[in-house]
Amino acid sequence: MPALFPALDTAGAAPALRFGERALDYAGLRAAASATAVHLSGARRVALWATPTLETAVGALAALLAGVPLVPLNPGSGARELDHLVTDSAPELVLAAPGIELPGPLAALPVVHPDLAPGGPLPDLPPEPGDEAPALIVYTSGTTGPPKGAVLPRRAVRATLDALADAWQWSADDVLVHGLPLFHVHGLVLGVLGPLRSGGSLRHLGRFSPEGARDALADGATMLFGVPTMYHRLAEALPADPALRDALGGARLLVSGSAALSRRDHEALTAATGQQVVERYGMTETLMITSVRPGGAPRPGSVGTPLNGVELRLVDDDGRTVEARDGETLGEIQVKGPNLFLHYLGRPDATEAAFDGDWFRTGDIATTDPDGAVRIVGRRSTDLIKSGGYRIGAGEIENVLLEHPAVADAAVTGEPDPDLGERVVAWIVPRDPAAPPGERELADHVAAQLTPYKRPRTVRLRESLPRNDMGKIMKKALKDA
Repeated sequence: MPALFPALDTAGAAPALRFGERALDYAGLRAAASATAVHLSGARRVALWATPTLETAVGALAALLAGVPLVPLNPGSGARELDHLVTDSAPELVLAAPGIELPGPLAALPVVHPDLAPGGPLPDLPPEPGDEAPALIVYTSGTTGPPKGAVLPRRAVRATLDALADAWQWSADDVLVHGLPLFHVHGLVLGVLGPLRSGGSLRHLGRFSPEGARDALADGATMLFGVPTMYHRLAEALPADPALRDALGGARLLVSGSAALSRRDHEALTAATGQQVVERYGMTETLMITSVRPGGAPRPGSVGTPLNGVELRLVDDDGRTVEARDGETLGEIQVKGPNLFLHYLGRPDATEAAFDGDWFRTGDIATTDPDGAVRIVGRRSTDLIKSGGYRIGAGEIENVLLEHPAVADAAVTGEPDPDLGERVVAWIVPRDPAAPPGERELADHVAAQLTPYKRPRTVRLRESLPRNDMGKIMKKALKDA
């Protein structure tokens, strides 16, 4: 079986990873990961305390070299959630940077500290497992119950990274910069394993800041990965920072994911830098599904077309394939391809419910344009509103609300209504709390841009909207409040 990371054997002194002032070239990374892998050999599963450190990246690579399934854990997890993750995945070891006091259920496990400067010859490692062998067990966000462990095979990692390399022309010449957390697909699989698969390099910011991104891009980085919150901060910082404008304008590729980037931020970044932010779409269970291809016409709101090897269809409420490619007809996204996970750990019932034959039910509602490009309007569970006989996606209303000059942030949910079934509710953070936009003003704004039945019937003002680590609005928390 070909190696997942062939550059480990060929790239030698080329830079591989940098976290702050600490760095490894490919020869050093190979030595560090191989020495660490020896301590993992034979384990059924290992946990990774995924701090934004060089040790986390080396530990993840070591597990893959050892052929041991890796369970990335969020250091910000609460006690109850962490107890569930550890009990559910039952790791035998935990990988962690030195000097960290591990909490609760992890404290009883043997700890392996990745060895960044091993001495002696490279150890012999077993051959890499086959493509169907589990590589990672990544837990879902748990929005509709306790988080489930999605078992991702090596095949899915390989397929996704190669498809992105094709879509983005990602090569060994690229230097990626990001400040994403390393306990999920975006930060770890795309953001760490992606550069290593291509033979390029990563500069991790530790903690994202516009200044950190600016300095890295000005110093030779070619690609930036971020979530909408980060790009919003970049857009806000641009007017006062000409050097940031130049750095972003000089990048080869700016990629946003994990949630929708607002049209306002798209347009502000393009107007200031000449760059178009590329959006892509994926999930824990599927890794990457679609992407906008760089160099095309601007398409804010689109997440592009399916990647190589990925099949995608929309399905209506009766399970029938949606044939219309009119940018209006809604359906649930279903996908199949080599990018899919194997199953949910210990949950055959949930695994069965997640599939329609060979097709994975994403739970995301979208439309497709005539060329097959996908526009996501929200989650079936939280963002599909059935009002007055119409099926309405919350996402498209949110995008229009964010274009109103008096709106700083917005979310849309549905609430029971005795006449309509559900009514559209807008949660608004005003730009000027002393002069918030009126309910009629916002309703007319939406009706003029979309159609009248999509206008909000109720507007609730907030100082801020609750968001998770990836910048996604936690709508259940809004409703509970």
